[in-house]
Amino acid sequence: MKPYSAILSAPGFAVGICCDQDEITGIDYLEARAELAPQTPLAQEAVRQLRAWLKDPSFEFGLPLAPAGTHFQRRVWDQITAIPPGRTMSYGEVAAAIRSGPRAVGNACGANPYPIVVPCHRVVAANQGLGGFARQRGGFLLDIKRWLLDHERQSPRPPFRERG
Repeated sequence: MKPYSAILSAPGFAVGICCDQDEITGIDYLEARAELAPQTPLAQEAVRQLRAWLKDPSFEFGLPLAPAGTHFQRRVWDQITAIPPGRTMSYGEVAAAIRSGPRAVGNACGANPYPIVVPCHRVVAANQGLGGFARQRGGFLLDIKRWLLDHERQSPRPPFRERG
């Protein structure tokens, strides 16, 4: 198991946070599990901000993220960070905005080390279907994407239910 600095329980899944003293180095979606208390002050702040987002998806993150990705990936991540909560863009729309191709945008979304904070779940297929998520085309992670989108669009928020 990856050494997490904290694990936060979410509705039906968990969020693992990796960080050093100064920067968040990764965020992972995990199967539901017990929480791990924050091991550092930054992990404690990350948990605080993620909990705030779980209560109110319009919450704006202010976490120091370790530099990651290629120049192109960072352009994609910057574009998707600008998508407001409750809204989506298609892979093609993101691609057009940065003058690229939808497949390259999908690959950059799949490489995103900071899900939720960099909201790649807001990028969907051209037909408004879910598309992929975290390099997966189905299963647990796609169910999380569905929950994240519902969480941002609806009130009250439906509980996450893993399809079996």
